[in-house]
Formats: sequence, structure tokens, C-alpha cells
Amino acid sequence: MPFIDLNSDVGESFGNWTMGDDAAVFRYVSSANVACGFHAGDPSTIASTCREAVAAGVTIGAHVGYRDLAGFGRRFLDCSATELADDVLYQLGALQALAHAAGSEIKYVKPHGALYNAIVHHEVHAQAVADAVHAFSPGLPLLLLPGSVALAKAEAKGLRGVAEAFADRAYNADGTLVSRREEGAVLHDHAAITENMVRLATQGKIVARDGSVLNVHAESICVHGDTSGAVAMAAAVREGLEAAGVTVRSFA
Repeated sequence: MPFIDLNSDVGESFGNWTMGDDAAVFRYVSSANVACGFHAGDPSTIASTCREAVAAGVTIGAHVGYRDLAGFGRRFLDCSATELADDVLYQLGALQALAHAAGSEIKYVKPHGALYNAIVHHEVHAQAVADAVHAFSPGLPLLLLPGSVALAKAEAKGLRGVAEAFADRAYNADGTLVSRREEGAVLHDHAAITENMVRLATQGKIVARDGSVLNVHAESICVHGDTSGAVAMAAAVREGLEAAGVTVRSFA
């Protein structure tokens, strides 16, 4: 029986500002990418998110990003490799402390936003992320886009690189994600999304924006927690996968 992981970006509230319904999303996903305070999240938000994940039996991963609270981590920062590696290590240390207090620990790392997109091609920042994760714990997998430079850097460093697909994002014909600056980049049709993700899990294929069919090997599917209707979307995707005989479980 095939199986696949469902992950979601969570813990992205900050102070009195709330983003998403993490507790509801946890009913459907198997892995939680917890914001570590640099693009979103504050200590109390991170701590409560970890407690909720543990209570729901969801695996905790570190959602590390550029130091960009004002831009929600969606702006590229032209920082040095040393600065970026130090920033990633700082975020991992903070989340590990709060996850440990909640009775768990970090089981994988997934870069966020602009950092995730940059290291598809950016050699220096991709290497910095791989170096930081290896320095923190060589056994931590890195969750990344298939075919990315970062995936190759991670594996060359001896890390486990895990490829993922995105349920609620449109794909270009080259396998990259359509920029959020473009209309139609974020998908909302639950039936079409579910059909595409079942196709991915059972056939290793995704239909791109132009109608072309991409061959994609992915061990995990991301449903963004900040997308409108995220909870219903996560529920639809999980129901569709299980109806097709696909088991949902964490890759970590």
C-alpha cells in the first residue's frame, strides 16, 4: 500500500495577530512545519503550537526562514553564508527547546518562503542551510523542492533530502512553483487539488498550469495553513488519498 506525508506550515501567528487554525489542521496532517520566530511566531505561539502538535500525534519540523518578520519571510535577503547559517542554527535551537518542553523534538527541517524558493537555485544559500542543519544534527532530514540545488547540497552533505509537492500551489512546466505575484498561483478548487494529489501519490505525476504532465517523486505533500479554506482543503486531500488506498503518515 502506498503512503505519503501531509505537512502544513503552522505556528505563524505573532502576538495578538492570528494566522490559520492550527489545531484544526492537525486533525488531518501528519507533519507540522513550525515557524521559528524569524518570519512569524513568538515564544508563546511556538510553545503552544508544539503542545498542540504533540497532543494530536503530529511530527514537529522546523520552518526556518530569512530574518524578515515584516515581510513574512517572503523577501530575499542578500546575507552572507555565515550569517544565514547562524540564523538557521539560532532558529533550530529555539524550536528544539520549546519542542522538548512539550515532550517532543525537531524531526526534520523545511525552509520557508523566499528562502525555500531561493535555494532552488542559489548555491551559496543552499550550502549554508545544509551546513547549518548538519551542524545542528546530521540526522535531520531536509524537506525541499524536487530538483532543487538545496536537495543536491543536502545529500552531498550526508543529510537525507526529502522531496515534497504542494497541494495548493500552481506549477510551471519546468517543475517550479508559480510565483505568488502572479494570478492563479494559489489554488482553491478542492476537488481539482485532491485529484492532482491522488495522481501524485499513486502515479508520481502532477498537472502543471499549462496542462503539461510533470513526473514528480515526492514523499510529502504541503497544504499551507495560511491559505483560505486550509482546513477544508487538508480534510479533502486526506480523504481523497485514503479513499485511493494511500496511507497518510510522517516521512520522519
